[in-house]
Amino acid sequence: MNLPLSWPARLVLLVCLLLQACSKPLPAEEPVRAVKVLTVGLDAMQSGAEYAGEVRSRVESRLGFRVGGKLLRRPVEMGQHVKAGELLAQLDPQDFKLAADGARAQLAAATTNRDLALADSKRYKDLREQNFISAAELERRDTALKAAQAQVDQAQAQLAALGNQTAYANLVADVAGVVTSVDAEPGQVLAAGTPILRIAQDGARDVVFSVPEDKVGKLKVGSQVLVQAWAQQKSASATVREVAASADPVTRTFTVKVGLSGPEIWPIGSTVTVAPKALDRSGPSVIKLPTSALQHDGEKAAVWVLEKATMTVRLQPIAITTADGNEVVVSQGLEPGMQVVSVGAHVLNPGQKVTIYHPKQAAAAAASSSVPAR
Repeated sequence: MNLPLSWPARLVLLVCLLLQACSKPLPAEEPVRAVKVLTVGLDAMQSGAEYAGEVRSRVESRLGFRVGGKLLRRPVEMGQHVKAGELLAQLDPQDFKLAADGARAQLAAATTNRDLALADSKRYKDLREQNFISAAELERRDTALKAAQAQVDQAQAQLAALGNQTAYANLVADVAGVVTSVDAEPGQVLAAGTPILRIAQDGARDVVFSVPEDKVGKLKVGSQVLVQAWAQQKSASATVREVAASADPVTRTFTVKVGLSGPEIWPIGSTVTVAPKALDRSGPSVIKLPTSALQHDGEKAAVWVLEKATMTVRLQPIAITTADGNEVVVSQGLEPGMQVVSVGAHVLNPGQKVTIYHPKQAAAAAASSSVPAR
């Protein structure tokens, strides 16, 4: 039998229900995170300074005509391999041929005058022997013969020079090589000495790269470097051949040339990686961590250190000195033997409980969850 509640009892019950509805729910427990850890230890530095370089010919020449004129044709293109004596470009030779014809005519006229002076000299020499003329008259004839001979020599030299200019209208390769640049096109009027194209000669190769001012002092002529091809699986040991005495006015870096030796031919223009032995940092034992373990504690770097007694983590500030490949070198904040979270650090909080992630157990759990229930 239910007894009716009095008004005071009903009021008390209503207040209790309201208080229960307004009270905050209990906070959910923070989940236990699975993290990967690594044990801090000493390791040797493995990397050194590396620079990007380019393979170039040791001798690269800009070629141009010795005479001026209109470029008639250029049968070679950039990247083409040429042989010694091969025609590279040709000027319009018509003006040179006309000048050479004029020089031949002058030579013929001078030769005729010389022959006439020679005949007069012989005739007057006979008259002088017969005492029909004076010695002064004979000397005048001899002088006229010498002047005529000088005019012949002058005309011959002028004809030879014009003949050379006609030959200079054809630009030929002095040595075998590869055309690396083209600077003029057919129809262009060129002055003497204007660069037409550039040829990288076959033979010795150099690797050219640039280093900053704080590193150039360690590179000396004769020091060893390791050259690694970027597109091919090959490397070679080379020697520094030349170090620039002044910095580039734009990049403010110093150009270094390394001589490649050996029978293997490196393609001109290929990209390589240069690792100077003088800048190798391998040797000292340091503490290294992967970049995935790093966190930021204000303006400083930090890592999560595992407390094995309580299986909780705490944030430990560290000092980083440099990088070694994909790892950082830690100078302060860690000691060998500590365990540091390497994966999963971005979801942790100070004092949070964690478990150590084991790949084999995780794979077994995933396999068991994928088996359908019977």
